[in-house]
Amino acid sequence: MKIAAAAYPLDWFDRFEDFEAKLSTWVAEAAGRGADLLVFPEYGSMELASLGGRAIAADLEAALHEVARHGPAVAAAHLRLAARHGVHILGASAPVFEGERPVNRATLYGPQGVVGHQDKLIMTRFERETWFVAPGREPRVFDTPLGRIGVVICYDSEFPLLARAMVEQGAEILLAPSCTDSLAGFTRVRVGAMARALENQCVVVQAPTVGPCDFCPAVDENVGRAAIYGPPDLGFPESGILAETDLNIAGWAMAELDPRAVARVRREGHVLNHLHWPEQHARLAQAFPGP
Repeated sequence: MKIAAAAYPLDWFDRFEDFEAKLSTWVAEAAGRGADLLVFPEYGSMELASLGGRAIAADLEAALHEVARHGPAVAAAHLRLAARHGVHILGASAPVFEGERPVNRATLYGPQGVVGHQDKLIMTRFERETWFVAPGREPRVFDTPLGRIGVVICYDSEFPLLARAMVEQGAEILLAPSCTDSLAGFTRVRVGAMARALENQCVVVQAPTVGPCDFCPAVDENVGRAAIYGPPDLGFPESGILAETDLNIAGWAMAELDPRAVARVRREGHVLNHLHWPEQHARLAQAFPGP
């Protein structure tokens, strides 16, 4: 199969149809190049705040509500494209209000409908102290014809046990949509994503927002490169990088992946991190026995 990770710029829209046209172009390009799984970034949906006008888009709270109200139309657009092209799409994450405060939700769409969604589990300081975005409840894994897929949204990718919980549910591919406003922030997510690929002997797909956004202060600066990572071992590149875009350049990073590659490296790799993970607990128990 072929995986596509978007380095995605945020644009101004006067009409929802303009957003749908942009999305259609991006999906058609990746599908036309053979992609089976397309990954869009964290908070890429915040460009929809522009539909409320400059004042709404510039207001942190109003922008959340403006984007959230377009949720049903965004879902319908993704479902049409997934069915038309026969692909799976992780849509750009968006605020979703199911209580007083929104969660940050990424939805996975397939040719037959919605596969499921993952809410971000651990909030950054900006999300918890300024934007008041609520955390999700649990890590999930989705069965698809492409394999079992988990989603670690941006900051979540920096916490090993979240990814491990998905891997222990059978995840072979982890999707890491991200939105970072500095090279340091991007590097933290990149290092986290590569580490998760190493320790779990799986594929991790990072899809970031890129470039400036002058109308929505929550996402005004965006730094990153799209990439697809694997363990630097049997059947994967020695760098662990299957594909990546140039820094801050919009476009797709795309890589072919043998669906059997993860199982093979977990079984026959020069190291067996995935298999040996539980030994950490035994060693720690020996070093620090309880009372």
